[in-house]
Amino acid sequence: MRLVFDTDPGEGVVVAIADMRDRFRLTANVVDIIPPDQELPNLPVARAVWKPRPDFYTSAEAWLMAGAAHHTVLTTQVGVDVFADFAEMAEQELLVIDENTTARAFAREIRWNQAYHRLARGL
Repeated sequence: MRLVFDTDPGEGVVVAIADMRDRFRLTANVVDIIPPDQELPNLPVARAVWKPRPDFYTSAEAWLMAGAAHHTVLTTQVGVDVFADFAEMAEQELLVIDENTTARAFAREIRWNQAYHRLARGL
């Protein structure tokens, strides 16, 4: 038996964690949860349909560049700021995809993060 429910429309955050060998990387994408176009009676899990920010193509490209996992968690109760605090406390990397994300700047952030995490643990 599985718990099946529909998510209310509103803002949410989709988060995945990946093992980068020298650290864990959290990738968070701010999303807008929207009502589905049609009923989803045969989907035997929690159901949510969302539009990723800033748009589908930029979000997908950034998600793939980050190496983010395909297993995710969706929250409507915890925002990016809480994940930023957690990443800071746990000394882990956090990449955020939101309405301000561009592919070029996101790729640059990944490169800078790699350098930072290597230097932070010592050469």
